Order: sequence, then C-alpha cells, then structure tokens
Amino acid sequence: VGLKANQHGRGLRYDAFRQEPLTQHLGLITPTMASLRFLLGIICISCIRCDHRLVPGTHRKPIRPCAVQPVLSDSSGSAAFLVHLRGGRHKRNRHRSSLKNRLKGGGKGPQDDRSHLKLQDILDKDVASEEEEKVGQVAVEEVDYKYEYRKLLVEVEALRQELRSRTQSEHARDDGGKIQESSSSESEEMDLDSVNHAKHHAAHEDNMRERAKYIPMRLSIKERKLLRLLEAALSVSEYVDRVDVISFKSRSGRMVSMIKEVCSILCGLLVSSDYKEGQRLIENKNYADNEEFFQKIFEVGRRHKIMNPEKMRSTYGKLIYMLQDAESPEVSEVLGFKCVKEIRTVFSFLQYAGAVELLNDPLVQLATSEIRSENRSREQVNADIRHKEKAVEHLARKYRSEKLEEEDIRCCLYSIGDNNAFLRFTRDPCEKMLEWLRSKFNPELPEDDFSLAIIGGRNGARLTHSHSRQYRFVEQSLMLWSAILKDMFKLWHLSEQDLLSSLHPYKLRDTGQGLNRVQHSPRIGSEMERILHSVQSKLQSKWEGSSVVHLGDHNVPNALMFIDKYTQVERILNPVVLCIEKLPQLYASDKGIRKYLDSSFGSVEHLSKMILSDFFRSAFDGSGADNFFDAGSCIDGRLTSAWNWCSRIERKPYFPAFLLTGFTGFDGKFE
Repeated sequence: VGLKANQHGRGLRYDAFRQEPLTQHLGLITPTMASLRFLLGIICISCIRCDHRLVPGTHRKPIRPCAVQPVLSDSSGSAAFLVHLRGGRHKRNRHRSSLKNRLKGGGKGPQDDRSHLKLQDILDKDVASEEEEKVGQVAVEEVDYKYEYRKLLVEVEALRQELRSRTQSEHARDDGGKIQESSSSESEEMDLDSVNHAKHHAAHEDNMRERAKYIPMRLSIKERKLLRLLEAALSVSEYVDRVDVISFKSRSGRMVSMIKEVCSILCGLLVSSDYKEGQRLIENKNYADNEEFFQKIFEVGRRHKIMNPEKMRSTYGKLIYMLQDAESPEVSEVLGFKCVKEIRTVFSFLQYAGAVELLNDPLVQLATSEIRSENRSREQVNADIRHKEKAVEHLARKYRSEKLEEEDIRCCLYSIGDNNAFLRFTRDPCEKMLEWLRSKFNPELPEDDFSLAIIGGRNGARLTHSHSRQYRFVEQSLMLWSAILKDMFKLWHLSEQDLLSSLHPYKLRDTGQGLNRVQHSPRIGSEMERILHSVQSKLQSKWEGSSVVHLGDHNVPNALMFIDKYTQVERILNPVVLCIEKLPQLYASDKGIRKYLDSSFGSVEHLSKMILSDFFRSAFDGSGADNFFDAGSCIDGRLTSAWNWCSRIERKPYFPAFLLTGFTGFDGKFE
C-alpha cells in the first residue's frame, strides 16, 4: 500500500490494490464499504497523530476523518482513496515534518522516494533518524475526484451488486438453506439484469461503430482555407451551362477543357492566397503531378456539404457533376489523373490510426451528447458542459498514440457531436409534428372544424381519404421522413457512390423540367427499400398509399435529386413548429397581439389546431404536379404535396400569425 500526502498536509492518499489487495493485507475476507472506510480512517489517524508504530493506545486524541472518496491514482488505473482530516492548522503543522520524512525519506531524488513501498516496510524504518533528515518537496497531484467518481459510476455499481450477491449468499448459508430459493431467484434476476445491460451496451457499441462509418470528419483550419478556394472557383465556373447542352461538338472534349479550367482557377487562387505553396504546386508541373492536391480539395468540399446540407446549395451540383464526368473512362484517360477519393470519416480515420476501440468506450456517449437548455437553470447547463469537456479530455489522453494526437481525438468526438446536432435540427421537427398529431387529433372521432378528411378534386386534392385514413397516411409519412433523416449521412454516402460510379453511366434526357442526367441508383434504392420496410414493420395497421420509390426516372432523375428532396424536410417543418411554439409567448407578452388573436381566431389553441389541421390535409393530399400520374400517394409524391402547400402559404387565413412569429420563407439562404 503506497502512501502520498497532498500539498497542504490535510490528508493521506492510499493507493490500494497496487501491489496486493488491502483486504489481504489486513487479513479480511469480504469487507463492506463501511468497514473499509473505518479501517482507512484508523490508519490515517494513527499515522498522522503519533510518531510511533500502529500500536493501539499509542496515539493521542484522534482527529475525525471527514470523508473517504474513491478517485483514480494515476495512469495505471489502480484504485485509491482520499481521506480528508478535520483539525486546526497548528495541529497539522506540528506533525508535517515527520509525515514528509516518513513518506519521502528526506531526499529529493527518485532513489529516496518511498511511495512505492508497502505499509509495513515504511513503518519498520527507524523513527529516531527522522529529525536528522531534511524535509523534501512533496509532489503535488491535483485530482478532480468528483469527475473521476462520475466516470467510475458503472464500475462502482457493479461492485455494489457483487457485494450484495455475496452478502445474500452468506446469509443463505448461515440460515441453513432456508432462503436458498429466494436467494437463487434474486441472483437469477440480477443475472438477467446484467445480461440486459450487456446487450444494451453491445448494441450501443455496434450503433456507434455503424454511425461512425458515415460521419465525416470536421474540417481543420487548413482544410477550411481550401474550402474557400473551392467555393470561389465553383462560383465563377459555368461547367453545367457549357457541358449539359445539346451541341454538335464532342461532349468529352468540353468536359476535359472545363475540368482543366476549374483546376487552373484553383491553382491561381492558391498562388494568390499562399505564394510559396502555389509556386511549389505549379512550378515545372502539370495537372497529373498535382493529383493529390485536387483530390484533397474536392474531397473537402464534398465532406463539408454532407455535414452542412444548407451550405453550397448553388455550387455543390457543379462539383458533383464535374466529378461524375471526370470518373467516366473516356474523360479520365484524357485527363491523366483521378479527381475522386474516399470521404474521410470518423471510422476510417480511427481505423487508420489503430484506435477503433475508442468508439466502444462508454464515455463517448457523454463526450458527444448535445446539451439542451430548455427548462433548465444556467448552473445545470454549465455543469453538463464541464462534465462533457472533461470526458473529452479524458478520452483524448487515454487513446493518444504516435499515430493519433489528442487534437485528432477531439476532432473525432466533435464530429460525432455535429451529427447529433444535425439529427436534432432535422429529425426533431418530424417527432414534434408526430407528437402534435397524436395528442391534438383523435384518429376515430373527428372534430367538426378540424377534420382531416379530403376529397379528390376539391381544393386541389388528388386523393380521397376519410379522417381516420388521412390520419394514418400523415402519421406514416412523418415516421418515414424521420427514419430517412436519421440515416441521412449514410444515404448521402450511397448517393455519391451511385453518382460517381462508372458502372452506371447517365443519359442526358429531357424530363419535362429541362435536360437532366438520368442515372440508375441501385445502392440508394436498396437502402430506401430497407428503411421503408423497417417503418412498415413498426405499424399496427396496413400501409396507406403507394410504396413506390422513384429513382432514375423523369420524376427523380438521379441520386442527387433524391438526396436534395429530403434535405428540404426540415425547411418545411421547422417554420411550422416555430410558429406554433412561439404563439403562446406572443399571446402572453403583448396585449395588442392578444386582442388580435382573440378577435380573429378565438384563442391560441384554436389557431394552432387550425394550422395543424390544414397542414395535415393540404400538405398530404397528392397535389403538386402537372398531371395525376406524377403526384399522389407514392413515397416522393408526399414530399411534393408538402412543397405545394408551402407555395400557397400566403393565401392562408392564418398567414399573419406566421409573420408575427418571424417567418420569412421556406427556402432559406443559398449562400
């Protein structure tokens, strides 16, 4: 048992179980927590209050220990206990010299350090020579025992369960087997709980591993500089206008010239921003020599778009179509280099560094969780922030290596946290609308003013549904949208694989909305079938409407159009959710607004149900297309109907309420 003292001399720190268990040293078999704390307190009092060995009756009036807290001692992970003592400063100073000499041996070098010795070895030293030795400097080790205790909650709970099971088995043996049956049943329940906990932990590990395969790494400072160069080059490029047109000239020749033009612009912008780096890039070199640079800068743009779907709305299409042409065999042969490489994800980065086990650590969930401030005090939020930051720092120190620095580990954890923030911003509106649908509307008993029934041909509707059928149709659509948004990063990776695949070339066709690249997308099509099947398996009723997923036709020409459609879901739902949530606050804060809402709509509750009922009717009525066959109840037609409702929001009687809550539009910014 090693001994250390803190810098103020207020307590001792016992590194138990480093060399041999404390229970074996004291001759105990199965101690309880109370007995362990009591024995440690006796040892601490005896060591500090007297200059003799641990013999009963030799110490003076004892000092009461105030607490024994479990902490981590060092990187080896050995268990330790921190004992604080109560007493005056003059009493502590009286025995500080003897305590330091006993612990450090009077020297400053490592050869005089006795912290590694056992307790009996320290006490067997000659006490008479303590006054002749000089007091050495005591090493100070600051320990945040609150955080360490929080980190070891799982292990402590496991130890408590083990102690309870041992105590129960001992009682059962002492009673002569009278409670053997109850003890066995309790142990079976504990085993079942442990099995369930292990299954839950294993499921969490598998889920985190699977998610990390599709979560892009957050951009570094250098990569953000490259991103600005790429956005500047794409903003002035006319690639699609020059290539996707009907002309008698060779399309492959136009593709090669436009790709080289974009690469030349990138090199020129790099020279203007960093002259030395630009000179090294272009001096006595051709495009093929800079293949690594072009692959990196294009990968940075793709990674940034996946993490931020609201960014690069006018330039990402140019980028992905240019890379699609660059991957074709006839163009890549003329170019002489490849423009595409794999997206760098959290899993691939950790796998290259040999630290995939980081994703299995239970602290990852705490280090990547999103901290919410709704209905919580500032102190609680700050406490969660501190715990999260400490979890990040602990994981960074624990898993660092020669290939993996602490900053890289932080970047991985922050990237997973970005994915959690994305899910909250995009998926939570679907869950909120589902909650309002189930709480404010009865699926079997419609209200007179808030019925969800629709009739085809009336108010632009293409479908005819009763109230209960429309209720199920809306509920299933929102559940499907939520499932799609949950796997949006995975769908985006699959869509890029389909777009950049040379096995499935596209065809330039007129789809009724201009010339579009029509391409078969098998990967994202199979994934959508899996998501649709998982949602249908959770339903207690039959699937309402069609289950057809349009891909590679005139409705949804390619995977880019498909993924762009479902990035609009949060733009449709978020303004509706914000309006309904802000109405009660406006009603309570302003008398004029209160008078207007009461006179025009009756009450806030009545206005909220009016907005929701109209949205659930008109946004899921199969409208929004030029003909009956291009809209309806199919998977993509539901989203088309929702966009059609957004285009007619100005004609709604409740539109002033949207303006009062700060509504500006559904499109967002295109920058």
